[in-house]
Amino acid sequence: MSKETLGFQAEVKQLLQLMIHSLYSNKEIFLRELISNASDAADKLRFAGLSDGKLLEDAGEVGVKISFDKTARTITIADNGIGMTRDEVIANIGTIAKSGTKEFFAKLSGDEAKDANLIGQFGVGFYSSFIVADRVTLISRKAGTPAADATRWESEGAGDYTLEASTKDTAGTTITLHLREGEDDFLSGWKLKELVKRYSDHLTLPILMQKEEWSEEKKDMVTLEEWERTNSATALWARPKAEITPDQYTEFYKSLSHDFEAPLAHSHNKVEGNREYTQLLFIPGKAPFDLYDRERSTGVKLYVRRVFIMDDSKHLLPQYLRFVRGVVDSQDLPLNVSREILQESKDVSAIKAANTKRALAMIEDLAENDKEKFSTFWKNFGNCMKEGAGEDYENRERVQKLLRFSSTHGDSSEQTVSLADYVSRMKPEQDKIYYVTAETYAAGKASPHLEIFRKKELEVLILCDRVDEWMISHLDGVDGKELSSVAKGALDLGKLETDEEKKEAQAQNDAMKPLLDRLTAKLEGKVKEVRVTHRLTDSPACLVVAEHEMSGNLERMLKQAGQSAPQVKPTLEINPTHPLIEKLTAQSDDHFGDWAEVVYGQALLAEGGTLESPGEFVRKLNTLMLAMAK
Repeated sequence: MSKETLGFQAEVKQLLQLMIHSLYSNKEIFLRELISNASDAADKLRFAGLSDGKLLEDAGEVGVKISFDKTARTITIADNGIGMTRDEVIANIGTIAKSGTKEFFAKLSGDEAKDANLIGQFGVGFYSSFIVADRVTLISRKAGTPAADATRWESEGAGDYTLEASTKDTAGTTITLHLREGEDDFLSGWKLKELVKRYSDHLTLPILMQKEEWSEEKKDMVTLEEWERTNSATALWARPKAEITPDQYTEFYKSLSHDFEAPLAHSHNKVEGNREYTQLLFIPGKAPFDLYDRERSTGVKLYVRRVFIMDDSKHLLPQYLRFVRGVVDSQDLPLNVSREILQESKDVSAIKAANTKRALAMIEDLAENDKEKFSTFWKNFGNCMKEGAGEDYENRERVQKLLRFSSTHGDSSEQTVSLADYVSRMKPEQDKIYYVTAETYAAGKASPHLEIFRKKELEVLILCDRVDEWMISHLDGVDGKELSSVAKGALDLGKLETDEEKKEAQAQNDAMKPLLDRLTAKLEGKVKEVRVTHRLTDSPACLVVAEHEMSGNLERMLKQAGQSAPQVKPTLEINPTHPLIEKLTAQSDDHFGDWAEVVYGQALLAEGGTLESPGEFVRKLNTLMLAMAK
């Protein structure tokens, strides 16, 4: 294949400009990212070797070698991992074939330290080479292919790169960085070893560098032919906990997750008995960009006797705990384990159950002993936990205790109220936990359905996350106190209402019967019925649905998502003491229809609904306003 020049994908060009011009304060991350990529390549080779042992025989001991040349001003990182074909080089280096590209740029904050660490998190670590290099050469050969099938890739980090056929004696990938002016600090064995120790010491992959010794003759360090291991190359999770420092756990987590922040919590356990395995789990301090991509598979990595198998975390944790990072190393599973075997394995099911309990225990510990960290956790992963209320029946009670909500108890939209908090503040005669669902916190707080609850100083939970409508159907309540929507069914406050209030409500309902009949006739097809309510104190009307019908909020969400939703006719409830309703009572037939439409339209808008014909509503409203002005 002759040399050809290809252009970078537009997003890659933008990324390269970022690397070259914006991330100088954290330039040393290039080595961390390239070693991490080499480690992934080694893991993939080991996994492929389970089904084709010759691949591992040809590779020998899998590792990575780092060397430098002061004269040529180059650093070379060479691995003998899985390698790449020509097409894979184009796919992995020439383009960013990831849905997260736009999210990556959207996350950039202008803070160089934070932006630098986003690089690995978004799977674009290779490009960090251009922070220190003005030219990068890559030669790769796929394991199992002939030496003549290698591919040479080279770029100066501008708008294009070259590709040509090459030869390579061993499978794997060799990357040579031609350093920029002013980056000679990295042409030092001591410096490179220090970076390996800092960022990659925990990797099981051996990282080798040539030995150096002082030469009195040259008055400088000289490089010897002998290679030596620069990292401990022992699986951190396999070491006794007493030997591991908090900083080592943190560095391992950062390398594993490509996160720049320390985790909120970790749990390291060796399980022995019928099943033997080690688990090391972390609760991150921030949500990844693809948290709500349910197809993502990263999270907890599965090893069998320290051999990487896969990172398909859905077999090791339930979907709602997909944010948990870590490793599980089993002594019992076969090395040739497949996804099908994982689905059917009782051992894996037991590990998954234990991982779930351990993850929930970490979160419970944060909730009980570190309110600040739990607040951070909830802001990042609260919606995931709400999914767990319906997905994890076995642990539903534990998950329910961890849920947090906004409420009318405070003036903040921050979700800090647990169901236990709510119950502790309930009035002695109160037997229900009241809640309202809305599109936003502001809409929920301003809902007319809350008026009687404010008057009686009854707390109401405000549920404004999209998952809340689904979650609430799976909650059991607390201590025999069931959850009750303030926008569903006829209002029944039970013992919170006096006999006098009940009698007054009945009398008002009887007195308004003629008006109710007229409104029902005029709004036929739009509402199921019209009735008097005492849940309103300031608003003229509101809409409610039956106890087990779909709420208006859920119906709107389904339609916005392009899904069909059953047509639910609401009930219009009117406030008999409101001046507008009193005026409506005496209204002649000339404008009564317009008044009825305006009252209904206001109630619909107040609950976040959409008018069928906004223009018609405005016309009727203007007509009534002009009539009143005369």
